[in-house]
Amino acid sequence: MNNQPELKRTLTLWQVIFLGLAWNTPMIYFSVFGVAYEGSNGFLTAAYIMAVLAVLFTGASYAIMAKKIPISGSAYTFAKKAIHPNAGFLVGWVLLLNYLFAPIIACITFGIFLHAEVPSVPAYVWIIGLIVLLAAIAIRGVNSSANISRLFVILQIIFMIVFCCYLAYGLLSTGGASSLMSAEPFLNVDMSLPVVLAGASIVVFSFLGFDTMTTLSEETIQPKKTIPKAIFIMIGIVAFLHVGTSYFIQTALPNLSFVDPDSAALELVGIVGGSILRSIFITVLIAAIFTQGLASVTSVSRLLYVMGRDSILPKKWFGFVHPTFKTPVINIVIASIISLLAIFISIDDAIRFVNFGALSAFFFVNICVISLFFKNQKRLSVLGIVTNMIFPLIGAAFIAWLLALLDLPTIMGGLAWVAAGTVYLIYLTKFFTRPLPNAESIEQQAPDQAKEAI
Repeated sequence: MNNQPELKRTLTLWQVIFLGLAWNTPMIYFSVFGVAYEGSNGFLTAAYIMAVLAVLFTGASYAIMAKKIPISGSAYTFAKKAIHPNAGFLVGWVLLLNYLFAPIIACITFGIFLHAEVPSVPAYVWIIGLIVLLAAIAIRGVNSSANISRLFVILQIIFMIVFCCYLAYGLLSTGGASSLMSAEPFLNVDMSLPVVLAGASIVVFSFLGFDTMTTLSEETIQPKKTIPKAIFIMIGIVAFLHVGTSYFIQTALPNLSFVDPDSAALELVGIVGGSILRSIFITVLIAAIFTQGLASVTSVSRLLYVMGRDSILPKKWFGFVHPTFKTPVINIVIASIISLLAIFISIDDAIRFVNFGALSAFFFVNICVISLFFKNQKRLSVLGIVTNMIFPLIGAAFIAWLLALLDLPTIMGGLAWVAAGTVYLIYLTKFFTRPLPNAESIEQQAPDQAKEAI
């Protein structure tokens, strides 16, 4: 009998959604606004619509896999069971880049903003303080994380709605009710597909939070139903906020210009609502950064836990669950220690690792759907071919295109990380002469679990 404490199923549908939104951070719209606006030549609405369409294909693949294999671990678990344990290891290894560096980005940004507001306090003080606070909350349990995430996510959504109301009021004041309706953000003679796709390649990273939801499968009530629903609801909420905000900005400020792309959001908010709205914006943005950091620490600790439980990483440490808190405390501490890198590296470097890890995982999740379809489907139906082969192929093609757009240093750094993982895999398998730990049980369980969900 296994007396090892296990994760506790307590999360409801909306708790999972808010944790995904917390990692995704709706306010990231403003963080990337300047770069996205320039990259799309101002056609933000079309760029976001294109990004939504692309993300829906990969989101559908995640929903399918979460239903068929309702186990924590995200793309790592999916690839391990749908393709091969060795492939799962490498996908999990690459995914670690995304999960380990996500809280680092939150810490860096937190330090930058608060140091700008209070110059007398060094950025590293804010960073260390945030790391300790995030660890303390994450250790207490996933419900604490979910409840705090819900509060701060709601604040972000309220701010974005208020911001749009400011823009709508300006339109009503100058042009009446008819000015609220315009086709320009969607159809414009100067708009071209390459420009829209270029913008979509930037803003697509505003929709990546659905991946974290699948790391919570073993702490979610009825995960086969809850996780797929949560994925689509979250994508819908983010799409509504980002497309809607872009529409009002383009309609109200068709000739918008700014001095610095990195601080364009501050200029935009100042133009729309003056110093009062700008002060509120900074406060809400800091809260958003905190929430994203909390969700990131929660998610990476679960991925490390699954890899430790499978003995891919040392099980004694990474597979440990605290008997009282029912959380992977050691993993949270490890993630917090790694987050101290926020003191020494730039946010650009951290983002490069996140981009490479996330997109690589997305590509393989699409492939996992196709692999399971051919392994378990005895007869091919039209609906099955569309949802389990054509849609994942479209999603994989789009993600591959985004990977190809990454700069050379990012690709080289990502490949170096993959090479290190390959060396570790060779060590674990003794030059592939023996299977990974638990590989036999993995291969036996995968077909049965998948068939139950088909």
